[in-house]
Amino acid sequence: MCVALVPILATAQQKPASAKKLYCWDQNGQRVCADSLPPEAMAAAREEISLHSGMRTGEVQRALTDEERAARAEEEARRRTEALAAETRRRTDQAILTTFQDEDELRRVFTERLTLVDNSIQTARYNVTSLREGLVTLLRVAGERELGGKPVPDKLADDIRHRHAQLIYHQSLQRSFERQRGALDAEIDEIVERFRTLKSNDAPGARGAFDPPAVSGG
Repeated sequence: MCVALVPILATAQQKPASAKKLYCWDQNGQRVCADSLPPEAMAAAREEISLHSGMRTGEVQRALTDEERAARAEEEARRRTEALAAETRRRTDQAILTTFQDEDELRRVFTERLTLVDNSIQTARYNVTSLREGLVTLLRVAGERELGGKPVPDKLADDIRHRHAQLIYHQSLQRSFERQRGALDAEIDEIVERFRTLKSNDAPGARGAFDPPAVSGG
């Protein structure tokens, strides 16, 4: 019975030895190998070699830096965003085709937005004109007092400063609304052009961009 246990014990003792590894990595420009991995090498790229067979059993890439992890996360986010945008564009195209019959019907969707922006522009222009006229009047009064050798009252000076600040603010609003109008016009033109292209491709008998060219019989 003791003789039968000898091979079993010998095999059990050999298993840990066969599982041992040799770690090899680059450190300060030199190749370093050891049977245990020191803490300073944990983040380094390394090879794992079996002490039993001498064969390479694995490879571990170096740990990414914080900057690299951030760059990788940003790249993944960009890819997801682009994929989502492509899917949204596909669904939008399908909705345009199934919802609208012609360009006039499509343009009517933007009527409310156009009216709102146009009204905002008109209001801003009116306020700018009114504020400018009022400021000119106040400046004229202040100028006449100075020419007459009279001091400009503090209230009048404050009114001039306040009116000037209001004028600058409403001029900025006007420019903002006008930019919105230009952007909306461009958006409408782009969507209408897209609608034309989709309708053309969706027309019966229309050949897709990747279809093979027709071969005429001879």
